[in-house]
Parts: sequence; C-alpha cells; structure tokens
Amino acid sequence: MLTGLLRARLRDLHLYASLLFGALFVMAGLTGVPLAWMHELDAALNPALLQSRGAAGQADAAPTPLQVQAAVDRLAAMPAYGKPTQLMLPHAASDVYVAWYRQPNKAKGAFDTDVSRQVMLDRYTLAVLGERNWGEFGVSRPLLMPSLFHLHRYLFAGEVGKTVIGISGLFLTITSLLGLALWWPKHTLASLRKALTVRGALTSRQFNYSSHRAAGFFMTPVLAVLGFSGMAMNLPEWVRPVVAAVAPLEPNSKPVNAAAEGRKPINVAAALEAAQRHLPQGRLSRVSLGSAKAPYEIRLRQPGEVRQGDGNTRVSVDAISGAVLRVRDPLAAPAGDTFLNWQYPLHTGEAFGLPGRVLVSVSGLAPLLFMVTGLVLWLGRRAMHRKARAAAALAAAAPATIRHTAAA
Repeated sequence: MLTGLLRARLRDLHLYASLLFGALFVMAGLTGVPLAWMHELDAALNPALLQSRGAAGQADAAPTPLQVQAAVDRLAAMPAYGKPTQLMLPHAASDVYVAWYRQPNKAKGAFDTDVSRQVMLDRYTLAVLGERNWGEFGVSRPLLMPSLFHLHRYLFAGEVGKTVIGISGLFLTITSLLGLALWWPKHTLASLRKALTVRGALTSRQFNYSSHRAAGFFMTPVLAVLGFSGMAMNLPEWVRPVVAAVAPLEPNSKPVNAAAEGRKPINVAAALEAAQRHLPQGRLSRVSLGSAKAPYEIRLRQPGEVRQGDGNTRVSVDAISGAVLRVRDPLAAPAGDTFLNWQYPLHTGEAFGLPGRVLVSVSGLAPLLFMVTGLVLWLGRRAMHRKARAAAALAAAAPATIRHTAAA
C-alpha cells in the first residue's frame, strides 16, 4: 500500500491526467460501446444497403476469384462507377460487396478527414444497392456508424485528431495503472474486502469513493489494454520501434511490381488465384486492386487467426507477373508482429469471442462512471479545503480582534 508523499504525488498525476483527458476517455468509451457491434448494427440500420437479396438458404461461402472478377467487371462497365480502388468481399451469406473509391483531395490539411465513396453490390445479382461517403459526418442511418467510427478514432480532425486520440490512449493506460497503484490495500483480508466493497448512501462521499475504488480494480486491466491498443493502432510509428527493441519484427518495406516492359497487368481473378495457391486454407476477404504501378494487396482469414472478419493474413501479388511478392502470415509471424497483430482483436474484444465483445461494451461505460465519481470527490475535497482555509483565517483573525478590544 502506498503512503505519504509518494501516494500524494501519484494521486495528483492520476487526477490531472484524468482532468486533462477525461472528456476524451468518456467520448471514446461511449462511442466504443456500439462500435464493438459495428458490423451487426450497420447492417440492421441499413438492410437495403448492406444485405444481399436472396440470401435465404445460401451457404456461407467466400466468393470465388471468378465471382469477384464478375463484380469488378460489373462496376467497371458502369460509367457512374468504374474500376474501384478496393473491394471488400462478403463475410457471410447475407453480406454484400463493398467497393471503395478514393476521392483525392490535393488541398487536404492536417485536420481534414479522408472521404471515400462506398458502393454496395449484391453478391448474387450484382445489382447496385446504393452508396455512401465513408468519412462524411452525419446522423442518418447510412452515416451513423461510420460517423461514430471516425469520431472514436479521428475526432473528425484528420491526422491531428488521430494523434490526439493515440496520445489519450497512452494516458488512459497510465491513468488506469496509477489508479490500480492507489487502490492497492494493506495485505489483510479485511482491507481487501473493504477495497472491493461499495458502501454508503447513493449521494454520499463514501459511496462515490468506494464505487470509484472498487470499479477501478475490476476495470483497470481492460481499460489499460484498450488504451494501449488504441495508441498502437493510431500511432504505430511510436510503438513499432519500442516493440522492435525487445522482439523481432518483419521488415515493413513496401512491395513493388516488376518492370512492365509493355505487358498489361493481370486481372483480379488471376491475382486472387495466386494468393489462394499460396494459402489455400485462407478465406478471401478484401482486395486492393493492382495496376502497372502497384501490386495487388489481398487480405485473407485463415482458420485459427485471432482476428475475425477480414482476418490479418496479407498477400502482395505482382500486378504484372502474377508472382507472390510478400506474405504476412499471422500464424507464423515473429513475436513482435504477433504482439501487434493482437492489438485490434483486443481493442474490439473479438479476441475472446462474444464474452470479449460484451466486456469491451461494458467497459466503455466505465470512463463515464469514473469521471462522475472522480469529479464529485475532487470538488468535495476542494470545498473542504476552502472551508478549512476560511476557518483558519477566522481563527487567526480572532486574537487580533480580542487584543484590539482589550486595548480599547
């Protein structure tokens, strides 16, 4: 148990870090609750946009390379759309293709949010179901979940917001660990029981203190992990060198195509087939389309991966020769990459399935609880200090008043 000056200084650090970043902690926590269920909620809010027709009775199988090629060809033949930058493939029988079209912004500033056009294509009929702008703020059904995501990760403030959120994740981890150090009771059963018990009337200082302390013990591990994982995803350039200092990482160089020499790029189906030949057990989940200047970047999910949805297996395929340039296999990754690969699944809770997602959702409410109870305690302490100073001033003034009266 910490005592004396060290405890006072750590309490001050815990307090001022919470006051400085508390609003961001609360915002990130509250937006993180629905984002733990983003795919399901987005589909429920927008069934006409994100659910394929005729999915009843269909087997849950990934599209084949030829089916993906047909979807790309369908879009490329339509003047309103053309060849997409990236295509997200259906994860389930009722899912749709989501084609991404980057919208270049030469005047983009540090506070500007990237906006991409999303076009949804039925996986069975290849009919266009609609579109939306990913990165555009709005509270309409199509824009609600993307807006919560961009608020949670970027504050709708571009790279500046991304950095601020990353730094706040670091301070959430620090603040949580400081709280745990301040919570630590004496090594007796009675002290431990007291530290984990909520006591007092609902509006009393005792209730706020005991609930802040007890909830802090249970929520600290989760919040510390959420804070660090959020920083790792938003500020990888800060985290990777630290990880590399203690564990091996794969080189982070970007693959490039072989010289074109007059040859045309291979099509999408050929690139996907090359990736599948290399990892036949992987389910195709996403493809960034290649060109004469850039290779195909293909995402797959292998059985046994901790990351759900798209998975975290990545294959780079030369868009000219069709050769596999690089494979990032999370099941055979070095220790440093394995550690980093765990950060997203830990942040969303999917690393532990449904219980993990429920836990992340519940923990999203914890910063609000700590902010309310912490403010009540802080303001109450300030009020007590003001009263004590006023009483001391009054006591100091009293002898002078008596002397003045006696002299008169």
